Amino acid sequence: MTRGLAALGDRNFRWFFLARVVTMITGSMSSIALAFAVLEIDNDARSLAVVLTVSTVSNVVFLLFGGVVADRLPRALVIQACYVVDILSIGTMALLLLTGAATVPRFALLAAVNGASSAFVMPAMQGLIPQLTTPAHLQQANAMLSFVRSAVTIGGPVIAGIIVATVGPAWAMVVQACGWLAAIPLLAMVRLPRPSHDPDGSMLRDLRTGWGEFWSRTWMWAICLSFMVLNAIHIGAWQVAGPFIANNDPRLGIAGWGWVLSAEGLGVLVMTLLLMWLPLRRPLRWGMLAVSAIAVPLAVLGASPHAVPLAVAAFIGGAGMEIFNTGWNVTEMEQIPGDKLSRVASYDMLASFVALPMGTMVYGWLIVAVDVPSLLIVSAAIYAAGSIGTALIPSVWRMGRADAAVPPD
Repeated sequence: MTRGLAALGDRNFRWFFLARVVTMITGSMSSIALAFAVLEIDNDARSLAVVLTVSTVSNVVFLLFGGVVADRLPRALVIQACYVVDILSIGTMALLLLTGAATVPRFALLAAVNGASSAFVMPAMQGLIPQLTTPAHLQQANAMLSFVRSAVTIGGPVIAGIIVATVGPAWAMVVQACGWLAAIPLLAMVRLPRPSHDPDGSMLRDLRTGWGEFWSRTWMWAICLSFMVLNAIHIGAWQVAGPFIANNDPRLGIAGWGWVLSAEGLGVLVMTLLLMWLPLRRPLRWGMLAVSAIAVPLAVLGASPHAVPLAVAAFIGGAGMEIFNTGWNVTEMEQIPGDKLSRVASYDMLASFVALPMGTMVYGWLIVAVDVPSLLIVSAAIYAAGSIGTALIPSVWRMGRADAAVPPD
C-alpha cells in the first residue's frame, strides 16, 4: 500500500494533491453547469455552441503564451492567480443568473476568460508536478492524479445534475468557485525555489527556444503528430458516431451508451490503481502499444453495437488510454529540462487540441455521406496501425525511465 502512495510522503506534492482533489471534484460540475446555464438563458443549441466554441478558441490562442509565463514565473503562483480569475468569472456568471441579468454575449465573454485562464494553468501544472516529488515517485504521482480525475469524471456529473435540477445551475457554479477558493491556500503551502529560467525579455525568443526543445526530440514530435490523427479519429468515431448510433440503433440505445461510457471510465480507474504499483520501464513503448486498444471498441461499435460487448471493449480501451497518458506524462516530465517544460508541454497540448474540432467536423460529414459501420471499422484499423507504427519508431521503442531506481527490461 505504501509503495503506491509513496508520493504523498513528499510534502509539496501532498499539498498540491489536496488542492487538485478539491478543484477536480468541483470542476467536474463545470460542463453541465455551463451547458444548462446557457440553455436557461436561451434554449437554443446554437447559443450553447457559440459559448463553448469561444472558450475553446480562447484556450488555443493563449496556450503557447501560457507556457512561456509558466516557465518564467513560480508555477504555483501562476495557478493561484488563474484560480482568482476563475473565481471572479464563474462567480460573475452565477451572479448574472441569480439576478436575471445573464445574456449569451456576456456568458461568451466570461467563457473566453475561463478558456484563457486554463491556457495558463495546464502548462503550469505539467511543469510543476516533477518539482513536487522525486523521480522514483513520479509515475505514482501521475497515476494518483489520474485516479482522482477519472473518479470525479464518473461521479461529478451526477452530483452536478442533482444540483442543477434542484436549485439551478447558478448554485453549481457557486460550488465550483468555492472549490477554487479553497485550493488557493492549499497551494500556498507548496514551498519551492524560484524558477531557474532567466527570461531575456523576449517572449518570442522563449517560444522559439521551446519549439527547439520540442522539435529536437524525434519521439516527442512523432507522437504528437501521430496523435493529431489519432485524437481526430477518436473524438469523431467515438463521441460523434457513438451517440448517433445509440440514438438510432436499438441494439445499443441511449441507456446502453451510458453504461458503455461508464465502463470506459472504470477501465481508466482500474488502470490508475495498477500503475501506482507496476512500473512502466519503457513508458512510450508500452503506452503506444496499449493505446492501440482503443481500436477494439471502435471496431465493436461498427460491427455489432450491443451494449454488453461494447462495454467490455470500452473498459479495455479506457485502460489502454490510461497506460499511454501516464507513460507520456512521466517521460515528458523526466526528459524535458524543468525550466523549459511548460513551454514544451504547451506545444504538445496545442497539437492535441487543434485535432479535436477537425475530428468532430470531418466525422459529422462522413456519418451522413458513407456507410457508418464500414467507416468505424476502417477508423479502428487506421487507429491501430497508427499507434503501433508510432511505437516502432526507434526513439519511442527504446525510451526508458530516467530514474536509476527503475531497473531496465
